[in-house]
Amino acid sequence: MEKELKQISDYWQEKYSSQVKEYRPFQVSEYFKRFASLFAPGHSYFYVVNIYNFELEYVSDSVKDFVSKSLREIKLQDLLQTVVSEEIESVKLKSKVISDFYTSFLKKEEVWAYKNMFTYRMLDGEGKKRKMLYQAFPLSVLENGTPEHVFCLQTDVSHLQVTSTNTVSFIHLHGGRSYFNVDISQGNFDPEVLDAEYSDFSTFLTKREKQIVNSFSRGLSADQIAKELNLSPHTIKTHRKNILRKTGCTNTTELVAKCLTSGVISPGPKLV
Repeated sequence: MEKELKQISDYWQEKYSSQVKEYRPFQVSEYFKRFASLFAPGHSYFYVVNIYNFELEYVSDSVKDFVSKSLREIKLQDLLQTVVSEEIESVKLKSKVISDFYTSFLKKEEVWAYKNMFTYRMLDGEGKKRKMLYQAFPLSVLENGTPEHVFCLQTDVSHLQVTSTNTVSFIHLHGGRSYFNVDISQGNFDPEVLDAEYSDFSTFLTKREKQIVNSFSRGLSADQIAKELNLSPHTIKTHRKNILRKTGCTNTTELVAKCLTSGVISPGPKLV
C-alpha cells in the first residue's frame, strides 16, 4: 500500500509541483477560516495545500475526528493513508483524470473556475470505515495555468446510502459548463465521449424523481417512501426502475453516489 501511495504523491509532484517555481505561502486570515467553514456541512474537515511542496498551509480543527494525530503533526500523506487499500487504485486513476482535466483540457484562464469531486472510503483513527465526499478547487492559479494553492474539503457522507464510484465530477463554480460523473477507467479526461455518455442528472430527473432519490439516500425502503409521499409502493418501484434506466445506474447506492456528485442531493448531515 505504501508503494501505491508514493506513486500517487510522486505523480502529483511531477504534474503540478514541477510547474511552480517558487514557494509563496497562502495567507490564512480569520475571515478565510470563517468563510471556509461555510463550505463544510455536517461532519467534515478542510485544508489548504501549497502545490509547490504539497505541504498543508492550514488544516481545520475538525480533522482530529478523522486522523489520530495532533493538528501540528498532520501531513498530506497522513490524510492520503486513510484511504482503504482496495480503493487506492481508484484514487490513483481519479488523480490522473483530474490532472489531465486541469493541465491538458482546460484553458489556463479557466482553471480557477472549476472544482472537482468524488466519493471514496476511508479508515479513521479508530479503524472505522467511513464513506467520504472529496471536493477541491484552486484558491490561486499561476500565469501558466497551474494551481498554486488548493482548498480541499472532506465530508463524511456515511449517513447516506452511497457507495464510492469509478467517476469524478468537475463543477463550474460560476454557472458554466460542468462535467458530471466522468469515467476514470482510462486514466484520462476524454471530451469526445462526454456528450454521449455523461449528463447532469438534475436536468433530466423530474422533481418527483429527485424527491425519491433523496428518500433512497436516507435509507428508506420503497414502502416507507410510498407512505411518506402518499403513493403506492408499486408507483415508487416503477419510479425507481425508470430512474435507474435514465441514469444508467445498476442499483440505488450507485445512483445516490452519482446524484451526490451531480448536486441532486446534499451531503449535509442526517436529521434526527
